[in-house]
Formats: sequence, C-alpha cells, structure tokens
Amino acid sequence: MSSWLGGLGSGLGQSLGQVGGSLSSITGQLSNFTKDMLLEGVEEVGDAATELQVSNSKLAEVEAAFTAQKSEYDRLKKLHAELEEKLEASEIQIKRQSAEYRTLLQQKDVEISHLKARQSSLQEEVQKLQQSAQSASISPAVLPVVTTSATTTSSSVSSFLPRPPGAHQGFHGDEMDLSDVIWSQQEINRLSTEVTRLEAEVSHWRRMSQASTAAGAGNGDQGEILKLQRTIKELREESSREVDEHQHELAALQDAQRQKLADITRRHREELAEYEERIEELEEQLQSGGSQPSSPLDYPKALDLQKTIRSLEEAAEQREKQLAELTASLEEAQEQQASLQLEKDDAQAENAELLQNYTRLQASVAELQTRVQEQEGKALQKAQLDHEIQGLRKALAGVQEAVSSEGVEHSYAEQLEELKAELQRKEKALSNTEEERDTFMSELEELDRQNQEATQHMITVKGQLKETEGEVTRLSAELDTTKDQKRTLQQELETHKEKLSQSAFTLNDLHMGKQQLESTVKELKDKLQRTHDQRKETSREISELKKTLQEREVQLSGAKAEVTRAAETRSEAQGTREVLAEKESELSDLRKELEEMRSSHEKVMSEDYEMKMESRKLKAESQQAMSKVEELSRQVKEGQAALSRTILEKDTRIEALKLEKSQLEGELSHAEKALADHSKQYQQTIEELTRARSMDASALQTEHERAIKLNQEKDMEIAQLKRDMEQMASDHRDTNEMLSITVAGQKQLTDLLQEKDAFMETLKNNATELQQEMDNNISAMSKEGEALRQALEDKDKQLGVMKEENSHLKEEIDRLRDQQSRPQPLAEPRTLDIITELETEITQLKSSRDTLEEEVQTLRRSMEEQQASLLISQQSLQAQQSELEQTTLNYDRLIKSRDEEIARLQQTLDGLSQHQSLADTQRVQGEVILQEDKTQSLNGENGNEKHDLSKVEIEKLVKGIKEKETEISQLNEKNLSLAKQLDQLVVSRDEVGKLSQMVLQKDLEIQALHARVSMGGGGGHSQDVMFLQQQLQNYAVEREQVLAVLNEKTRENSQLRSDYHRIMDIMAGKEAALLKLQQENQRLSSMSDPSGSQEMFRETIQNLSRIIREKDIEIDALTQKCQTLVTVLQSSGGESGGGSGGVSSNQFEELLQERDTLKQQVKKMDEWKQQVITTVKNMQHESAQLQEELIKLQGQVSADSDCSSKLSVDYTRLIQSYEQKERRLGSLSQELAQVQQTISQLTTTKDVLLGKLDSVAQTPELSVAAQASGPSLTAETPSHQGPAPVNHENLQRELQSLRGVLAEREAMIRTLQENNHRLSNSASASESEQRDQADQARQVRERLDALQRSVREKDLLIKTKGDQLSKVSETLRNRENDNEVLKQAVTNLKERALILEMDVKKLKEENELVAARSREKESEFRALQETNMQVSLLLREKEFELSTMSEKAATMEKMLKDKEQGKSGELNQLLNEMRSMQEKAVAFQQERDRVMLALKQKQMETTAVQTELQHVKDKEQRLNLELDRLRNHLLEIEDSYTKEALAAEDRETELRKRVALLEERLATSSSAVENASQQASMQVESLQEQLSGVVKQRDEALLQLRTSQEQVSQYAVSLSNLQMMCILLFMVTVMMQFMKALTLEDKASALQMNLDEANAALESASRLTDQLDLKEEQLEELKTQVDVRQEMLEEAQNKLMNLLNSTEGKVDKVLMRNLFMGYFHTPKNKRAEVVKLMGGVLGLTQDDIERVSMLEEDGRHGVTGWVSSWLGGRGAQSVPTTPLRPTHGQSLNSSFSEMFVKFLEVESTPALPAPKLPVHDIKPLSAPPARRTTSTASNPAAGKCKRAGESNPFLAPRSAAVPLLSAAGAGPGGAGGHLLMKPISDALPTFTPVPVSAEASAGAVLKDLLKQ
Repeated sequence: MSSWLGGLGSGLGQSLGQVGGSLSSITGQLSNFTKDMLLEGVEEVGDAATELQVSNSKLAEVEAAFTAQKSEYDRLKKLHAELEEKLEASEIQIKRQSAEYRTLLQQKDVEISHLKARQSSLQEEVQKLQQSAQSASISPAVLPVVTTSATTTSSSVSSFLPRPPGAHQGFHGDEMDLSDVIWSQQEINRLSTEVTRLEAEVSHWRRMSQASTAAGAGNGDQGEILKLQRTIKELREESSREVDEHQHELAALQDAQRQKLADITRRHREELAEYEERIEELEEQLQSGGSQPSSPLDYPKALDLQKTIRSLEEAAEQREKQLAELTASLEEAQEQQASLQLEKDDAQAENAELLQNYTRLQASVAELQTRVQEQEGKALQKAQLDHEIQGLRKALAGVQEAVSSEGVEHSYAEQLEELKAELQRKEKALSNTEEERDTFMSELEELDRQNQEATQHMITVKGQLKETEGEVTRLSAELDTTKDQKRTLQQELETHKEKLSQSAFTLNDLHMGKQQLESTVKELKDKLQRTHDQRKETSREISELKKTLQEREVQLSGAKAEVTRAAETRSEAQGTREVLAEKESELSDLRKELEEMRSSHEKVMSEDYEMKMESRKLKAESQQAMSKVEELSRQVKEGQAALSRTILEKDTRIEALKLEKSQLEGELSHAEKALADHSKQYQQTIEELTRARSMDASALQTEHERAIKLNQEKDMEIAQLKRDMEQMASDHRDTNEMLSITVAGQKQLTDLLQEKDAFMETLKNNATELQQEMDNNISAMSKEGEALRQALEDKDKQLGVMKEENSHLKEEIDRLRDQQSRPQPLAEPRTLDIITELETEITQLKSSRDTLEEEVQTLRRSMEEQQASLLISQQSLQAQQSELEQTTLNYDRLIKSRDEEIARLQQTLDGLSQHQSLADTQRVQGEVILQEDKTQSLNGENGNEKHDLSKVEIEKLVKGIKEKETEISQLNEKNLSLAKQLDQLVVSRDEVGKLSQMVLQKDLEIQALHARVSMGGGGGHSQDVMFLQQQLQNYAVEREQVLAVLNEKTRENSQLRSDYHRIMDIMAGKEAALLKLQQENQRLSSMSDPSGSQEMFRETIQNLSRIIREKDIEIDALTQKCQTLVTVLQSSGGESGGGSGGVSSNQFEELLQERDTLKQQVKKMDEWKQQVITTVKNMQHESAQLQEELIKLQGQVSADSDCSSKLSVDYTRLIQSYEQKERRLGSLSQELAQVQQTISQLTTTKDVLLGKLDSVAQTPELSVAAQASGPSLTAETPSHQGPAPVNHENLQRELQSLRGVLAEREAMIRTLQENNHRLSNSASASESEQRDQADQARQVRERLDALQRSVREKDLLIKTKGDQLSKVSETLRNRENDNEVLKQAVTNLKERALILEMDVKKLKEENELVAARSREKESEFRALQETNMQVSLLLREKEFELSTMSEKAATMEKMLKDKEQGKSGELNQLLNEMRSMQEKAVAFQQERDRVMLALKQKQMETTAVQTELQHVKDKEQRLNLELDRLRNHLLEIEDSYTKEALAAEDRETELRKRVALLEERLATSSSAVENASQQASMQVESLQEQLSGVVKQRDEALLQLRTSQEQVSQYAVSLSNLQMMCILLFMVTVMMQFMKALTLEDKASALQMNLDEANAALESASRLTDQLDLKEEQLEELKTQVDVRQEMLEEAQNKLMNLLNSTEGKVDKVLMRNLFMGYFHTPKNKRAEVVKLMGGVLGLTQDDIERVSMLEEDGRHGVTGWVSSWLGGRGAQSVPTTPLRPTHGQSLNSSFSEMFVKFLEVESTPALPAPKLPVHDIKPLSAPPARRTTSTASNPAAGKCKRAGESNPFLAPRSAAVPLLSAAGAGPGGAGGHLLMKPISDALPTFTPVPVSAEASAGAVLKDLLKQ
C-alpha cells in the first residue's frame, strides 16, 4: 500500500514538475516572442525584396512559434486531463480501499474486543481456580501473588515480544500500511493462541481442583508447584533482561538528544555572539558618529571637506555630462551612417530593378524572334491559299467552257451561279482583307516610325536568320559582350557614385566632427582662460592676504608693545588679553583659510594641467581628422580620375557600337525590301506584339533617360546648392551692410533728436522770456484787440487750410489703402510713394511752421506797439488759448491717424519683406534721402531759430515730428533686434564687469571709511554718525540703481522668454506640418477606413494637450522664480530700508510687485492667446485635411457611381442585344414558316404536275410523243393540229397521207419501242448508277455543308476570340495605364519622402540652432543670476556691515564713557584694527558663500540644460520614429504596387500564351478546311465529268423531278442548318455572356480574396498582438493568484504549526501538582469530593467521575484504583496490556514510592506505537469488557475526530492523532486517565509532541484546505 501510494505521489510530483517546467518554458517563449515583436519594428531593410523576405521569414518564425506554443498548450492540456483522470481514479481507489480497511478494522476491533473479553473472563476463572488451589495448598501466603505476577508478566511479555525493539520511532504518518494490517492479523493470531492456552490452563486447573477436592487438602501435587516456581523465575529473568535492554536503548536515545541539544545551544550561542559583536560595532560607529560633531574645532573642517567633496562631485557630474554629449554626438554619427547604409541599399535595389528590366527585354526579343518565325510560316500558308484560289479560278473557267460547249446544261447553271457567288464572296473577302491589310500597313508604318529601334532590331534578327546563322551567333555574342560591358560600366558608375556619395557623406561627417572638435577646443580654451583668471585672482588674493598678514603681524607687534606699556592698569591688560585671544583665534582661522586657499590653488593647478592635457588630446584628434579629410579628398580625386577614365572608355565603346549600328542598319535596309511583302499580311498579331515590345523598349528607354535625367538633376541640384550658398553669403553681406547703414541712420537720428532736444530747450527759454515780457507789457495790450481779431480771422483761415490738409491726408490714406489692397508688382514704387508722401508732409509742416513764424513776428510787433489794453488782451489770450487747444486736439487726431497709418504701413512692410530682398539697396537710398531731407529741414529750422514763435503750436508740431521719428527708429530697432540679441552676451559680460567694478569701488569706500575712522578717532561720535548717514544715503541710491538693473534684467528675461515661446511656436508649426504629412500618408495607405483619420485627430489633440501642459508647467516655474525674486527683494528692501527708506520704499516695492504681476498676467494671457491661436490653426489645418479627405472620398464615390452606371449601361446593352437576338429569332421563325409554306405550295404544284403528266400519259400518242421527243414533239403536235382542214377532201388526203405517215410512224414507233426498251434497260442501269452518284453527291454536299458549318463556327469563334482579344488588350492597356499612374504615385511618394527627409534635416538644423540659442540664453540667464546673487550678497554684506557698524558705535560710546582720560586714541586704533580684521573675515566668509551660491546656480543651470536637451532628444526621437514609420509605409506601398505589376505581367503572359494556342488551333483548323475544300473541289470536278456524260442521256422530266427533290432536300438541309446555326448563335451568345460574367466574377473574387487576405493578415497580426497581451495578462494574473494562494498556504501552515506547538505537549504543572498533592493530603473518606473537583477541572463527564468513584470503592484501601492506573497505565494510545488488578494483600505490601518506581519502570519500557489508523476508528485497547463500556458517542472528542476525518480517512488533523482524553474512560483497573497527567521529567526527553511527521501532515493539511 505504502509503495503504491509513494509511486503515485512521485508520479504526481514528476507530472507537476513537468507542468511547471512547461509553464516556465511557455513564459520564457512568450517573453522572447514579445521581445522579438518589439525588436521587429526596429529592424529596417533597404531593399523591398529583402524586406519582403525578412517579413515573410519573421511571419514564418512567428507562426512556427505560435504552432509550437499551441502544440505545447495542447500537450499540457492533455497532461492536465490525464493527471486529473489519474487523480480521480486514485481518489476513488483510496476511498474504496479506505472503506474496505474501515470494515476490516471494525471486524478486527470486534474480534479483539471479543478475545479480550474472553481473556479477561478466562483470567478471572484462572484466578478463581488459583485461589481455590491456594486454599488447598500448604503455603497460601506467598504463592498466589507470585503466580498472578507471573501470569501478568507472561502476558505482558508475550504482548511485548512480537514487535521488534527498534521500531519505536513515533508515528510515521497518517497512512494505513499493509504492515499494520499484517501486524494486527498477527496480534489476533497471537491472542487466539493465548486464549487457547489459557483455556487449556483453565481446564488443567479445573482438573486440579477436582482432583484436590477429591484427594483432600494434604494430597497436593508438589511437582506442579515446583514447575510453576521455575517458570516464574524464568519469566522474571526474562523481564529483567528486557528491562535492561530497554534502559540501554533509553540511555542511547537520551545521549543522542543531549548531543542535539548541545549542538543547538552551541549554534545559538555563536549566533548570539556574532549579533553582540555586530551590535557593539554599530554602537561604536554610533558613538564615533555622535562624537564627531561634538568637537567644535573639527566642525568647520568637516564643512569644508563636505564643500570640497560637493565641488568635486559637481566637476565629475560636468565631466559625465560632457561624456554624455560626446556619446550623443557618436550616436548621431551612427544614425547618419545607418541612413547612408539605407541609401546604399536603395541604390542596390534600383540596380536589381534595372537587371530585371534587362532580362525582361531579352525575353521580349526571344518572343519577337518566335513570332517572326510564325509570321514566316503564315506567309507560306497565305501563298498556298493564293495558289488554291488560282486553281479554283482555273476550274471555274473550265466549267464555264464546258457549259458553253454543252447547250443543255440547265441544271448546272445553278451550281455555276453558286460557284460564282462563292467566288464573289471570296473576292469580297479578299478585297476586305486587302483593305484591312492596307490599313494595317498604314498602322504598321506609323508604328515603325514610332519604334524604329525595335523594328530595326527585329528586322536585323530576321535578316540574320534568313541570311546566315553564323552572323546571328556572332552578333548575339557581340551583343552579349556589349551588354556585359554596359552592365559593368553601369556597375562601375554606380560603385563610383556610391563611393562619391560615401566620400561626400564622410567629408560632411568629418566637417561636422571638425566643427564639434573646434567648438570643444573653444570651450576648453574658455575654460582654460577662466581657470587662468581664477588662478590669477587666487594668487592676487593670496598676495593680498600675505600683505594683510604682514600688516596684521606689524599691528600685532605694535599692539604687543602697547600692551607691555599699558601693563600697569589691570582692566586694560584684561581687555588686551581678550583682544589678543580673539586675534589669535582670528589668526588661526586665517591660517586655516590660507591652507584652504593653497589646497584650492593646487586643485586649480591640477585641473589646469588636466585641461591642457585634454586640449593636447583634442589637438591630436583634430590633426587625425585633418589627415583623414586629406585622405578622403585624395580618394575623391582618384575616384574622379577613374570616373574620367571610365567615361573615356565608355565613349570609345559607344563609338564602336555606333559603327556596328550603322553596318547593321545597312543590312536592315536589304532585309526590309525582302520582308516588306510578308510583313503586310498578318499585321494584327504584329501590332499587338510591337505594342508589347514598344512598351518594354519604351520602359527601358524611359528608365535609361530617367537615370540620365536623375544624374543631370543631381548635378543641377549641386550647382543650385552652390549658387544658393553664394547667394546666401551675399545676402548675409548685404544684410550686414544694411544693418550697418541702419545703425548709422539710427545714430544720425539720435543726433537729430539731441539737436531737437537742444532746440526744445532754447524754445522753452524763449517761452519763459516771452512770458516775462507779456507780464511786463500787459498794460499796453489794449490796443492790440483789433489786430488780434484780424489774427483770429487769419487763424480761422489757417484752420480751414489745416482741415483741407486733413481731408487731403485722409484721401491719401484711402489711396494708400487702395494701393495696399491692390497686389504690388514690386516693393520699389511702394517705398518711393511712402517717401514722397512723407516729404510732402514735411513740406506742408514747414510751410505751416513758416506761416506760424510770420504770425509770431506780427504778434510781437503788435505787442511792442500796443502795450495798453490789458483786459482785452487777456480776453483775446483766453480765446486764443481755446483755439490753440482746438488746434492741438486736431493735431493730436492727425498724429493718431498718422500712427495708424504707420502701423498699417509697418504691417504691409512686414508682408512685403519677403519680396524686398531685391529692393533692399534702393530702400536704403530712399532712407538716406529721407534722412538728408530731414537734416535739411532741421538746418532750416536752426536757421529760423532767431524769429519769435508761438511756443505752444511749435512744441506740439515738434512733438508730432519726434513721435514719428521715434516710430521710424522703432522700426529700425526691430530690424536691429537680431544684432542686439547677438550683442547681449557682450553687454551682460560688460555688466558683470561693471558690477565687479562697483564692488571694488565699495571696498575702496569701506577702506576710506575705515581710514577716516582711524584718522578722526579723536573727532568723536558725531562724525561717525554723519558718515554713517551718508553711507546709508549712498546705499539707498545704489539700491535704486540695483533695482533699475534688476528691472532691466527682468525685461530682458521676458524678451528671452518671448523668443523661446516664438521658437516653440515655430516648432509646433513644424510638428503640425509633419502631422499633416503623416495624415496624408495615412490617407493614401488607408483610403477605405475612416477610423485612421479619427485616430490621427485624437493624436493631434493629445499632442496639443501635452504642449499646453508643458507650457503651463513652464509658466508655473517662471511664476515661482518671479515670486522668489520678489521675496528676496522684499526681504532685502525691508532690512535695508528699515533705517531710512520708510514708507516710500515699501510703496515703491508694492508698485513694482503690482507691475510685475500685471506683466506676468499679460504674458500669460499672450501665451494662452498664442496657444489658442496655434490650436485653432491646427484645427483649421485638420479640418482642411478632413475636407480634402471628404472630397477624395466623394471622388471615389463618384468614380464608383460612374463604374456602376457603366455596368448598368453595359447591362442594358446586353439586355438590348438579347432582345434583338430574340427578335431576330422570331423573324427567323417567321421566315421558316414562310419557307415551309412555299415548300407546301411547291409540293402541291408538284402533285398537280404529276397528275397532269399521268393524264397526258393516258393518251398513247401523246405519251409516245412525249416519250419519243420530249419537249420538241409536244411543241410540234399542236403545230400539226393547228391548221384543221375544213374540206373533206383535204381531210381524206390528209388521212391517206396520215396513214402513210402512220405506217412510217408505226415503223418508227417499233424502232423507237425497241430503242425505248434498250433505253429503259440502259436508263435503269444509268438510274442505278445515277442513284449511286446522287448518294455520293449528297454525301459530298453534306460534307461541304458540315465543312461550311465548321467554317462558320470557326469564323464565329474567331470573331469572339478577336472580341475577347480586343477586350483583353483594352484591359491590358488600362492596367498599363494604372501601372503608370501607380509608378508616378510611387515616384511622387518617393519625392515626398525625400522632401520629408529634407524637412527633417532642416528641423534638426533648426533644433540645433534653437539649442545654440537656448545655450546662449542660458548663459545670459546664468550671468544675470550670478549678478543677481552678487547683488544679493552685496546687500547682505552691507546689512552685515551696518549691523557691525551700529554695534561698534555702541561699543565706542561705551569706551568713550569709560575712558575719559587720554587713552581713547589707542583704544580707537585697536578697535579699528579689530574691525578691519572682522570685516576681512566677514569678506572671506561672504566670498565663500558666493562661491557656494555660484556652484548651486551652476547645478541648477546644468539640470535645466539637461532637461531641455532631453526634451529636444525626445522630439528628435519622435520625429525619427515617425520618419521610419513613413518609410516602412512607403516600402509596403511599393511592395504592393510591384506585386500588382508582377501579377499583371503574369496575366499578360498567360493571355499571350492563350492567344498563341488559339492561333495555332486556327492555323490547324484553316489548314484542315483548306485540305477538305481541295479534296471536295477535286471530287466535284470528277463528278462533273462523270455527270456530263450521264446528263446527256437523261430526260427532262426526271431532271425536273430530281432537281425539285434536290431543292426540297437542300431546303430541308438549309433549314436544319439555319436551326442549328440559330441554336449555336444563341448558345454562343449565352456562353459569351456567361463567360464574361464568370471572368468578371473571377476578377471580383480575386480582388476580394486579395482584400480579404490583406485584411486577414492585418487582423491576424492584431489578433496575435492582442492574444499575446491577453496571454501575458493572464499569466500575470495567474502568477499573482499563485503567489496569493502560496502566502495563504504558508500562513495557514504557520498557524497550524503554532497551534500544534502551543497546544500539544503543554501541561499546567502547577495545577497538576496541586491536584496531585491535594488528593493525597485529603482523608480517604473525602477523596470522592476531590475526585469530583478534579473531574470538573479536567472536564470529565459525570459518567467518568462515577466510574472513577466506583473503581475507588473497589480498591477500598491505599493508593489504588485510578491513581494506580494513572501511575501504572499507559493511556489510551499505549499497547494493549493486561490491566493490573492488585488485590488487598498487594496494597498492604506496596507503598507509594514502590508504585512510583514501578510506574517509572513501566514508562521506561518501550511502548508499541499505536496502529496507524484513523483515530475515530480505533477503540482503546485497554477498554473494559462489554458490560462496563459506555458508548463512544458520549465522548465529545471522538465525535469531533469523526467529523474531522470524514473528508479523507488518511488525513486526520494533528489534534486527532493523539487524543488528550481516553476515548472510553478508564480501564478495569483504572487504566484510562488523561494524557496530560503523565509527568514530564527535565532529564528524560518527551516524545509526545511529535505525533505526526511533518511532510505527510503538511500535505494533508494543504489538501484539506484546498478542498474546503
């Protein structure tokens, strides 16, 4: 059983292992498959064919992998199913076997219980008999005990012996073994033998007792007693021996247990020691870490070390970044190499295509040769046909001669007519064929003209075939050689082109690398210069520090001398000591700083050395690159030389070929004359062949021309690029010149503005003087009223003039608008118009100014003359002021309108700036003219300065002019914005230098302050205070300057941001363009599915949302930066302006903040507006694309509708033709009816004629006459009868004469009768012969009819085939047109791909430019940040100095108060020195802080640069991916087109083969027809010759009859033929329609199949990917489920183990001790209560307690009953022993200690392990007899065990393996008891907690859990 279960388990394990292995293999395959699928898109193959092969191979691999996985999956499924079946079978078997075993066990238990009951009864009987024997024996005191003990021991020994001693190993598991069954069987046998033995003993003792009762008391058998005593001794010896053996075993087990315990404790101690050592080490580390910061002196050193470490890490990071950049450049070079490889592959593919075309041409040449041979054969056939026609004509002539010679050939006239009709038909057909031949000839000539080369080739080949085969072979060999040479030349050309392109690419790469190296060299040089500057600064600082140290030492020596002098006073000494201590500490700090500076200097030197080494390496690399460039240029020159050589060779070969061509043309002209007659006849086939040939030849020619054109285009492109480069350079120079001119113009404008400012100032002074004069001369102004009124009227006139000018200006504005609306041809007249308009405006303004000056002069004169009228003048002045205000308002309006005009003009200029590249120089001249005019006008103004003017109007005019000039200057500034951006770097550097100079100035000022403090030490406190106030004022001014600088920097920053956003918008536009191209490609690829456009729409929306998110993130970052700057400004302003700034500075800061926030909001709104505009534009683009797609779809729909309309038209035509055919059939049937009617009429006429003939035959004479002479006699008879004689005489005469005549006639009749008899005989013979001949003629005619029918059928077939051929040729032409269209589309797509690549290159260049600009902007931003940080540091220094100054002032006050005696000067000097030392220390600290801040800034900047670089790289990757996808798409489209073209070619070849077969069949059928016609004509001639002899002898009647019969038969035959022809025509038409429908259906099905295959392939690919994803997801889910189940199982196992370990083997020792001791301490009469109490504690039932009390009553005395069983019994699980039942005497002799010793002995004896059965089936072996036992159902534990074990009989839980309570209470001797009652000694090992082996129980528990 166990082996079978073990094998099953091992098989299950192996199968599960296989399943696991297969699962792991499946997962591995899946992961590999996913990797392959992911890597599949990355591989690119240039050649389309190779790519097809690669894709096919990949598909095959994928399919193979899929099939392998499928087979693996099926195999695993089968395995799984088999294992499940095995599992089910094994479970069924186990259940059946467990049921059988249960029944067996129950039977065996019943037998055991019966046997035990019998044994106990027999033992009782034996005891009774022994007692009876004791009473009879001599010594009744000793022997019975001995015998009982002997029996018990024997029984116990006999019970122990059958099991071997070494089997005591605990429970092996919960399974039921066969060995257990065998053992139980053996035990049953043993018990039965024991029972028989006991029965024998009982019978023996009965006999003894009977004998003793019979013999009496004295007659005891002494021999029996001696035997018994001997046996008792032997048994005791055996038991003692066994006890010794068991004790030995126990000792060995204890030793083993002790060794195990010692090993475990030793390991535990070692681990503890290791852990303690670890803990100590960690504690030491903690203490060392805690003690380090505790030392105050080491702390700054640690900080410095940390700083140096950080600086080193930053330098390492910079190096890593440089490395990353170099690797990125390497990757770019690799990508370029890959692109070059792709181009090379494309060139190879084109070579392969050229080779394929060449092979195709060769095949077409071979086909042409075969067709020429066929044509020659056909020409021979035509000659034969002509010969036959001539023979027929000769036969006709002979027949006509025979007809003319023979007069009576009435019957052959019809045949002749038929033959003539046939001849006419043949002649008509000949004429038709000749006409067709002529048309074909004309077409052939046209074709010959079109394709001269092809026809010459063909004709030369024909001529060579006819003339000599040797010439053909020679020419073919020469052709092959020339072709090989041409091929080699093409290959060499291509290789040279490839080499040239490679060399050009490598040159470009090297140039790029050189530029990169130069840029790196420049960067390294900059770094070297920076390091040099830093080293110089550090050396300067060190020298300064040395100087300061020397000064400090001198000061120290002076101070020490002063200290020695001032040693008298203790307070001074103490102060000096403190000062000294402070100075010493400062000195130590300074020394430390010096050491740090030295170390930093050394580091800088080492870095400088490294930089030098790197520069040397870079120089070496650049030299290598230069050498490579030279080598490449040399290679290029060599390649060019080789090219020139090959071109020369090619030219020579071409000339040789031309000579050969001229020779061949001469031979061709000879061959043409010979072949002209033959080539005219079968032109139709030649036409088709030449069409195909011309297609092939034209394809080759076009390809050759295309290659040449491509070469020329490439050369043209290179030249164009060079020209573009030169033009760009010239444009660059022109723009530079323009910029310089504009700069000069701007300078002149600034000078003019300055002059105007000076003029304004003079005007202001004049105005003040005039105001004073007016104040003085107001009294004399009364007289001026009238003059002023006149002046007012003049002013009104002037106002009218100004209004007119305004209207003129408005008209000019309208005119300008019209000019703007009209498209301008050039920008030159536009600018000239503007200049002229501005000049007219200036002249108008000058004239107005002159008039105003004249008015001012008149006013002045009137003021000098009339100084009286004050009030009138005031009123007039007020009126004048109001008028002036009105005029100023008018001028303001004018200026505003001019502003609008200027804005519009600016817009138009921006629009025309694209066309203005040619007119730039003229515009410059115009600007110069304008400037000259302005300078002239200004000179005029300066000349007219002497006159007095009306000030307000002049000021207004000047302001308007200034505003216009400022607008012009703004336009110039916008033109110069690029130059300013370039100059901003220099400006920022200059600003940094200015700031450093300001810092130096501040240091100088501080030193001067210190000197003043030292100088004016005795001056007192007031000077210091004043000085401090001045400093504060200076600081406030500086702060304002700094704020101004900051505002400028923020403005520049905003400009930079706007530029960046503009660049990003440009990038977005480019991305939109790319997206548009992608959409076009997708539209081309997927015209059928509209879902692709929706997906593209979604992708574009996602891209827009991503861009918007990026912009939002940038805006947030910028707002945060601005907020931090504002907070820094606030803190600095709050701290510095606390003393003096007050409210005004705070308000100013608030205003600045509000302005910044408003600016940010405006910027945000602008950015958002731009984003919205870009999104709207993108949406518009997308909508336009969608509209285009809609239009295309509508076009497709219209095309489909056209196709359907064409099909419907064809269908209607077919229906009409079918109806016409039906009508024709109806007309034919009518004609048939008419023919039948005519036949019936003819039959009636025939009957009538026959009847007449019969009536004529009744009269003998007439009959004789009819028989004799036929028609002549009949004609004669009426002539004789005609003149009837009237007279009788005449009648008699005539009668006589008639009688004579009658006699003659009778004789004649007799002769005629004889002749008639002869003739009748001959006629009968001739009739038989004629019948034979008629039969033969009929057969011949039938043959002729059949042949004619077959000819007609063949004609019909030929017509149908010709129609089919024409249709096929039309379809072929359509296909060829489609192919051409597709080729054009492919070329367009290629051009688009090239354009896309160019766009991508441009985008890359723009990206690089953007990156460069971003780097520049970042450097500027860094400089700004550095300046900002320096300013903030300066602010902090100033604040710190202020605080220190305030503290020093306080200390000075204190010192002044303390020392009033005369020592204030020295103290002041000391204090000054201290201050200077402290300030220098502070300065050093600030410098250190600055360095730290600069490092942090650089870190931030590097991170920003990295992020931006990452963005740019990601965009490039995206663009590259899109390009690759587009390339793959194009390649797929090309593959599909090539496949379609190949399929069309295959169809062409098949159709041509069919045509050839049909032609062969036609030829054979025509030859057969001709042969048959020849034979028929020969037979006809022979028959005619035979019939000519017979016809002479025949009668006319017979001839008429026969002719009528023949006509009837001919009519019937023609009718049948007509019917057959109608049926055939109908069938043919039906078949044709059916065939057409079938062909159309086949084409549609083929197209549908192609579509379905493509769709299926796509769907299968998508399904594969989906299935893979699903499989992966399922695998992941299953893995997670398995992990979860595994965790659950482990938790359950742990819980079970913990439960078992916690519950099993635990004994509450205290409780047991108390119960034990309590029981023995109580008196005997109250022990029943104690038993009840113990039962309540232990959870015994009432029945158990009663049973224990009954046992106690049976025991009566001493420590007996359940306690003895408790101490002496083995429990429920022990081996069945005969329970001890000590008697009264034994209890008296044995004490508690003896019982305890016995208990120990019993415990030391090894107990047999319990049979490995389910617990609920085992009944306690020490159960009492049936009369005492209670049902086991009362025991709750057993019931629980039953319930637990019902699921699987072999999987009992562990708690059921060892029941804690005995199943059925105590035994007869109190052998039950609780398992926990047994004492657990410390020395001896306990084996109770190991009831179940771990493996089996774990598996069982897992199975139970899974089943539950």
